[in-house]
Amino acid sequence: MQLSRQSRLLLILVATAAGLAHAEVSAPHPGTRELRSAQGFDALTRRLERAVEANGMGLVAQASASRGAAARGVKIPGNAVLMVFRNDYAVRMLAASVPAGIEAPLRFHVTENADGSASLTWRTPSAVFAPYASPALDAMAGELDPIFERIAREATGN
Repeated sequence: MQLSRQSRLLLILVATAAGLAHAEVSAPHPGTRELRSAQGFDALTRRLERAVEANGMGLVAQASASRGAAARGVKIPGNAVLMVFRNDYAVRMLAASVPAGIEAPLRFHVTENADGSASLTWRTPSAVFAPYASPALDAMAGELDPIFERIAREATGN
């Protein structure tokens, strides 16, 4: 079956649009920050844990898709989420907005790059709490922004 030139162009347009519809968006939320590190995944994760503690924050929890996969015998690039907060901030957050409680703890995402290095991604606290339109939350997030930036820079060596 021969397609007309017009049909071929239409087919190319449809295929291109379908590909764009499935394109990955690396940072769909405002305030998303990413720093690449020369460190490997495990080293960056350890450095992040130390930077969290050194900056007076608490590591609330950690989840790793790659470690979970490895436990099942599946190898995927390093991928972990470290959840960070501190109780005095939690109390202030909830006093300002109970619905904002879903945002805590705040997260750092460590990912292994194809070249063996790793990257650190997070959303600034001010961006996370902005939708709640609370001056008290905005003030708290303003205090947390430089702490999270410092943690990220110390961990990545940037």
